[in-house]
Amino acid sequence: MIDLHLHTTASDGRSTPRELVEHAASAGLIVMAVTDHDTTASIDEVRAHARERGIDVVPGIEITAVEDGRDVHVLGYFLDPADATLVEFLAGQRQTRVDRARAIAAVLAELGMPIDLEASLAEVHRRPGRSIGRPQVARAMVTAGHVASTREAFDRWLGRDLPAFIPRAGSPPEDVIAIIQRAGGLASLAHPGRTSIDARIPELRAAGLDAIEVYHSDHDAATIGRYHQLAIELELLMTGGSDFHGDPNHGVMVGTATLPDEAWQRLHAARHRHVLV
Repeated sequence: MIDLHLHTTASDGRSTPRELVEHAASAGLIVMAVTDHDTTASIDEVRAHARERGIDVVPGIEITAVEDGRDVHVLGYFLDPADATLVEFLAGQRQTRVDRARAIAAVLAELGMPIDLEASLAEVHRRPGRSIGRPQVARAMVTAGHVASTREAFDRWLGRDLPAFIPRAGSPPEDVIAIIQRAGGLASLAHPGRTSIDARIPELRAAGLDAIEVYHSDHDAATIGRYHQLAIELELLMTGGSDFHGDPNHGVMVGTATLPDEAWQRLHAARHRHVLV
């Protein structure tokens, strides 16, 4: 099995790199990609543990672009984590995440729901490359007793247009695609079935988008069929994965969604498409 959408504690996942690899081994994965949000900090450690388990690791990332105040997630695969332009760009992304988390905490305090983010922020500063996001805010809300679960936090307070929502600042998806490709990677539009961005996909393809995430834990059979056909029509590669974060409230396990071997072989064959020679 091939799962190309997995998260660790380097961003908002709950599994350490070692724990993630153990989950992958238990699920029977033969290929995995760690795609933490706006950071590549866990790739080397995941690779080391996966090597012991006979699992191939694709270096990956999930970068948050912004369009009209909403998040557009772009996955990157086979990229060089040490690319100077990528490293500088991601540092800016992570600072924006810290600023947003602090702003959300301030709003929550005004709403009578103070939270303690210091432990999460201290971890970001203590271990360079770590990122923070709304899931950590949601967990702090649970710890403070303001909500019963992270899902409740998002459904009542942190989701778009809700009282504690703060729009994200950031680069447009076209710029993120270019950053990924500059680092030698392939750019794939993440979970399009839950972002209502279908009308933009042909334009993103024209801007250089390499693939779309056809297979995802939030995509039912009809959604998979729709994006499979769109990928064929636009001559896009296909990616897929569970989007595992280790959150017990969501019930998504490693291998919940996987990429078929035929699609993997095409993706793998294209891995040098943007490598500079």
